[in-house]
Amino acid sequence: MRVDLFDFDLPDESIALRPANPRDSARLLCVGKGGGLDDRIVRDLADLLEPGDALVFNDTRVIPAQLEGFRFREENQVRVSATLHMRSGPDRWKAFVRPGKRIKPGDRLCFGGDGQTCLQGVLDATAGERGEGGEIELIFDLSGPALDEAVMATGHIPLPPYIASKRGEDDRDRKDYQTIYAREDGAVAAPTAGLHFTPDLFDRLDARGIERHFVTLHVGAGTFLPVKADDTTEHKMHSEIGHVSAETADALNAVHARGGRIVSVGTTSLRLLESAANEDGTIKAWSGPTDIFITPGYAFSAVDVLMTNFHLPRSTLFMLVSAFSGLETMRNAYRHAIDTGYRFYSYGDSSLLFRSDL
Repeated sequence: MRVDLFDFDLPDESIALRPANPRDSARLLCVGKGGGLDDRIVRDLADLLEPGDALVFNDTRVIPAQLEGFRFREENQVRVSATLHMRSGPDRWKAFVRPGKRIKPGDRLCFGGDGQTCLQGVLDATAGERGEGGEIELIFDLSGPALDEAVMATGHIPLPPYIASKRGEDDRDRKDYQTIYAREDGAVAAPTAGLHFTPDLFDRLDARGIERHFVTLHVGAGTFLPVKADDTTEHKMHSEIGHVSAETADALNAVHARGGRIVSVGTTSLRLLESAANEDGTIKAWSGPTDIFITPGYAFSAVDVLMTNFHLPRSTLFMLVSAFSGLETMRNAYRHAIDTGYRFYSYGDSSLLFRSDL
């Protein structure tokens, strides 16, 4: 499909720079399978679902994956910025490095310090080969838990570019850009639909008889990359590592067997569940990288309802929600959201989408 079919005008003031407080006071646009729209708030979620439904959350935890430092080559040094993308070994990360064209295999990179000096030995790496998507493999001098600790001490939260271009990261972001149930370190970006949940909302869902289950997909920096191709068939998705346990797969299959619905909290959970689904809709235990790219025409197997924030024009995520609820339905929903002041992107409001083919 033509990528420009997924374009729309978004006013700059629609982009949220801070989350709602409290989190579950954010607005929630319900989009019915017939395209009907209902303006609610996230706190209403329990009333919008049925007893026996099951929410599926991505429990990945955002790490401070933005590293600042220097590239050394003989007597020359150049300031560089690296965003860790995906772990590729105990001592290795694939990363997007700027200025990437000035990095060659064998270059030494030193991260940490005060921006003027480099604390060599704290977090040093050697540049490896460049991947097809432009990412560079960084081979660190540290490995395993020692590397994890150094990244936690040295790195910064990698705010999305549409926020970072307007303000710097601060101490509030370390809490705001993390779900309350995050437990598996490894994400570069938050599974942002989950940012709306609070202990009080969990209590409401429990009282309604709605189950909670968890999967893990470590969201990579590729989620922020624009689609530069003119046609969706020419776009290559970056892989992300995920895991669905046998216990969770069995529990979700039981939900469908008794007539309940699987409600994915976020596109990351949805992409992982669809990667783990068989053709008959059953979900199997699954672990590994996924580069699933969902566009209109995709036949969904596992997920019945999707809770998700509002996404960028021409993005793979707007393509995904258009596949789930229909392109014209989502164009109308986004037009309504813009006209009525919904807040967009990672810290913005949310939507609840019901699958168009059910």
